[in-house]
Amino acid sequence: MSSVITVENLSKKYIIGHQKQERYTALRDVMASGAKRFIHKLSHPFAPPEDDPTHEEFWALKDVSFDIQQGDRVGIIGRNGAGKSTLLKILSRITEPTSGRVSIKGRVASLLEVGTGFHPELTGRENIYLNGAILGMSKADIKRKFDEIVAFAEVERFLDTPVKRYSSGMYVRLAFAVAAHLEPEILIVDEVLAVGDAQFQKKCVGRMGDVAKDGKTLLFVSHSMGVIAKLCDSAILLGSGGVLAAGSTHEVIDCYLSHAASESRGGFLVIDSANKDIYFEKIQAVHVDGNPTDIFPHDEPIKFTVYCNIVRWVPGSFLGFYITDHLGRKIFTHNNENWEKIGTRHGSIGMTVTIPKHFLVPGNYFASFVISVPSVEYIDLAQDAISFSVVDVGSVYAAYEGYDYGCVFANCEWAIGDA
Repeated sequence: MSSVITVENLSKKYIIGHQKQERYTALRDVMASGAKRFIHKLSHPFAPPEDDPTHEEFWALKDVSFDIQQGDRVGIIGRNGAGKSTLLKILSRITEPTSGRVSIKGRVASLLEVGTGFHPELTGRENIYLNGAILGMSKADIKRKFDEIVAFAEVERFLDTPVKRYSSGMYVRLAFAVAAHLEPEILIVDEVLAVGDAQFQKKCVGRMGDVAKDGKTLLFVSHSMGVIAKLCDSAILLGSGGVLAAGSTHEVIDCYLSHAASESRGGFLVIDSANKDIYFEKIQAVHVDGNPTDIFPHDEPIKFTVYCNIVRWVPGSFLGFYITDHLGRKIFTHNNENWEKIGTRHGSIGMTVTIPKHFLVPGNYFASFVISVPSVEYIDLAQDAISFSVVDVGSVYAAYEGYDYGCVFANCEWAIGDA
């Protein structure tokens, strides 16, 4: 297959302005500063320009190069500020690069900001024609696809109502429906699927999958690793304006998670151990390879290493932990059934506990660890000792980005036939 997008040494520089520290700037200060620069230029005509402390160069992209073949479905991933949106704006001819070259073969359609071009005073019907024309569709194309667009957006009852009276969800559905029914050879999508309700998100992902068929090329930016894994067969990881990794989707997602985990603390170190018979020394969340992390793919186990110091054994004590979500809801509690077996030991003791894979649904969590005599006393408590995230890397629920489908993945068994 031939390359439809070729990017060579692409760079984009922005100038960032910084506010001066003075409380205010008077006209005389501006005039004096201008006079000083003018005199300096006359006295030193060949001197390089002075650095301006109120302006800073920022390279959103730096020497980015890659090739995309016809029919490829490529995910662009990376943290905020990595350069993803800047790259798509350059490929969409919205922004000019500072240096480098971009070659694109084929008709391009971009879904960067859905709803751009909608007029609030016009009805839904009128905005379909207006927005379709802005996006490059002919009047004949819009008429031919009109019923399909309306059905996709599910706004039949409000078609002749001004869009200023639409709810935000209706507005986004209609805007996406128009943009999604273009017939380009190359489709560029920037994080527009994280809108609407769960059913509409699933419909959007299905539409993107349909567009990506029949030899069409898809470039898709999203922070949802599950959607990227579901839609794309390859991916590019951007970081600090450059390409950190490129290849198969799952390999690049693993690289992204590893890179993010390497920047995390992923641990708890005791501060107060005074007058405690047993206390926590250190607690860490670790990857399957043993390295500290606070980001776990949903299809890998979650491990905690726990170090305790036993100064004096407390009969009847238990060690356990519990997991809460970002809303403070307790997901489950678990006790160490082997705790009493180490009662004769003293000093520092290490142990590992593992939460099985495919158990916690994607989200943000806290792990709290406790040593106690039930209903009598707390010996030591490490409240919210570990914060960690579970990331969807391609579950069956990936199409429902943002949908609350519970606290755990239930491992249920189905039988087909008579009950």
